Amino acid sequence: MLRLPPFQLHNPTNLDDAAKMLADHGGKARLLAGGTDLLPNMKRRHQSAAALIGLRRVEGLRGIRDSGSGETAIGAMTTLTDIVRSELIHAKYPMLWRAVASISSPVLQSTGTIGGNLCLDTRCTYYNQNEEWRESISFCMKEEGQTCWVAPSSPRCWAISASDSAPVLSAIEAKVKLVSAGDGERIIAVRDLFNDDGIDYLKKRPDEVLTEVILPDPSAFKASHWKLRRRGSIDYSVLTVGAAAWFDGDKVQKLNIHLGAVNSYPAVPEKTCEFLIGKILDEETIAEAAGMSRQGSTPMDNTDFLARWRGQMVERYVSAALREIAGLDPGVKKPRHAM
Repeated sequence: MLRLPPFQLHNPTNLDDAAKMLADHGGKARLLAGGTDLLPNMKRRHQSAAALIGLRRVEGLRGIRDSGSGETAIGAMTTLTDIVRSELIHAKYPMLWRAVASISSPVLQSTGTIGGNLCLDTRCTYYNQNEEWRESISFCMKEEGQTCWVAPSSPRCWAISASDSAPVLSAIEAKVKLVSAGDGERIIAVRDLFNDDGIDYLKKRPDEVLTEVILPDPSAFKASHWKLRRRGSIDYSVLTVGAAAWFDGDKVQKLNIHLGAVNSYPAVPEKTCEFLIGKILDEETIAEAAGMSRQGSTPMDNTDFLARWRGQMVERYVSAALREIAGLDPGVKKPRHAM
């Protein structure tokens, strides 16, 4: 049986105390939300902490509320189950509902939170093994070693972004609120929450608490979410596509596409996005644009399935997202979890 290492546990009841505790530990503490990622990682000695600061008892971090101006706010400690059961989310943000419904399994959704999913640790075939396995080949760069076993000559870690909610939230231009004891609160775009680095993957400072996700007025855009994994439950994504388009008449005015499980952050196929500006989303245009999506977003051999096949699926799933936005048959099967 894998056991947790020793640590101090704090359970503050208000946000000010939680932020102060985090600052007082000087980067040696971690926030504990649902714990579905952090605690298993600590058991496998992937992550460590002198102290855990639990957020379950902190008031004001749960719930979904309509602001009345078209925006919707989701508390960071709102469980994935509560989001899936929310009629408001299902009606106003079906693309986000689909993304959240795809995460792990119903059991873990009842504990996991939206804030925790956004801050999910990056993953890699060589990193997400037990400690003895990792030690036998020499620890990788993401832990104690000096080598990235995905690309041994690379000076950086290539572990991939594993969050299923991040691509679609980035695409629709959602925001997050971050709070610290020293600097108060700041609001940034979800897409600006991430670094393209498998180790230093979050721009959230160690002393900040992610408190809220702010969703924009959905009447301004059309959006889609598609996910590829081996099974219809439990398994992590090997590709996630979040896309959103703003229109001027029948022509694309602005387009955002973000790809999960391809790079260390929700990657953007920039040529595809630029190509579609001012164009009508018809079958020929979508096919040409989807063909561009593999450039700059080539998967590496660091997760399930062959990297070359996953690269082919980038084109297929970007096409599916764009076709759904255009009101066309997506051309791939709908995920079972969303039926």
